[in-house]
Amino acid sequence: MSILVLAEQHDGQLAETTAHVVAAAKAIGGDIDVLVAGEHVGAIAEAAARLDGVSRVRVADSAVYAHQLAEPLGELLVALADDYSHVLAAATTTGKNVMPRLAALKDVAQLSEIIAVESADTFKRPIYAGNAIATVQSPDALKVMTVRATAFDAVAETGAASVEAVETVVDNALSRFVGEELASSDRPELGAAKVVISGGRGMGSGDNFTLLEGIADKLGAAIGASRAAVDAGFVPNDMQVGQTGKIVAPELYIAVGISGAIQHLAGMKDSKVIVAINKDEEAPIFQVADYGLVGDLFEILPELESKL
Repeated sequence: MSILVLAEQHDGQLAETTAHVVAAAKAIGGDIDVLVAGEHVGAIAEAAARLDGVSRVRVADSAVYAHQLAEPLGELLVALADDYSHVLAAATTTGKNVMPRLAALKDVAQLSEIIAVESADTFKRPIYAGNAIATVQSPDALKVMTVRATAFDAVAETGAASVEAVETVVDNALSRFVGEELASSDRPELGAAKVVISGGRGMGSGDNFTLLEGIADKLGAAIGASRAAVDAGFVPNDMQVGQTGKIVAPELYIAVGISGAIQHLAGMKDSKVIVAINKDEEAPIFQVADYGLVGDLFEILPELESKL
């Protein structure tokens, strides 16, 4: 049994989520290959080779893979998939973009956001915004899956896998890269941060999110938001935590002015420690919080920052 893991990469570096997906692959069992596809990705391949449990890193280095477009990556995976029983990727923007295409082209079902491995063909995944866990079994010869990275502990960087080039260069006539606008920040990336502080509708306006910034700076935290805050136009979409946003599981999650709708809880309830600040003592967020503080956030946040 052989498993192929599609490496996740950001800003020329191997994303931490890849180590979590390799952990899921180890739970399945078998030889594990990691595919690094992109342009000038030598350093990323070397980082992937250090992941514990990886037998081989396969490198597809070409301009056609430079921007992680689904069409060329999907065709590349189709070309490689016959050598494997499982193909895994993180349930991120890239994974959710590419893996359904691979599944469709190979005429197999996709298993989405698995959180546990029962056996080589049986897995668990959340449904109903995480309120129930479904056990699913795949009879397909090729199992195509996305992995909820927060459900698996990252493997160590103690490996020394071999690195080999993949000569397959597909002809992508279906899509082209036009441009991108990247938000720059000195704070950690939201999905990988060890501390996250999020604001909700209770923040009142986007300007009030500055109250979170001083605390975030002192804690080395990323700043997130509930969907209500995003829909109200307080902050941009890339800050959204929840079922339709980013799934996070930091060591510390601080929810400020967030009522705790089921869709938001689905994105953060696996956090190790949850702190909730809300003026409504009946807010659902307190049902999952380890620590709750009922009060006016506009008084509490400045005091919290001064204490820190």
